[in-house]
Amino acid sequence: MNRKMKLVKPLGDRVLVRRHKETEQIKGGIVIPDTAKEQSQEAEVVALGSGKVCDCKEGCVKHVEFEVKVGDRVLISRYGGNEFKADGEEYVILRQSDILGVLSGGDSCCCGCCGD
Repeated sequence: MNRKMKLVKPLGDRVLVRRHKETEQIKGGIVIPDTAKEQSQEAEVVALGSGKVCDCKEGCVKHVEFEVKVGDRVLISRYGGNEFKADGEEYVILRQSDILGVLSGGDSCCCGCCGD
C-alpha cells in the first residue's frame, strides 16, 4: 500500500480493494478504448474497516469478524461500492457483502496445513 492509501481507512464493515487492470483488448485488429471496456471484477484487498457490530435482542453486542484478509484476491460486484482513483490505480470501498468470493491462487496450500 502506498503512502497516500494509508490515509484511507475504511469504516465499519467496509473493505478497500484495488481493481486489477485489464490487459489491452484487441478484437479483429481494433483497439477497444478504455471507455468501452468492462470493469474488472477481480480485486485485491488493501485494507479492512473495524468490522460489523451486531446488537442482539438480549442487549449484548457481538463483533462480526471479516471473512477476507488484506492481500486476498477477491471477486467483487461489478457495480457495488464507491470508486476512486489515486496515483493511477483504481480503488473501491465496498461492504463485505459486496464481495462475491475469494479467488484461490496457484501457490496456495490445498491440504489446509498452513492456513492458506
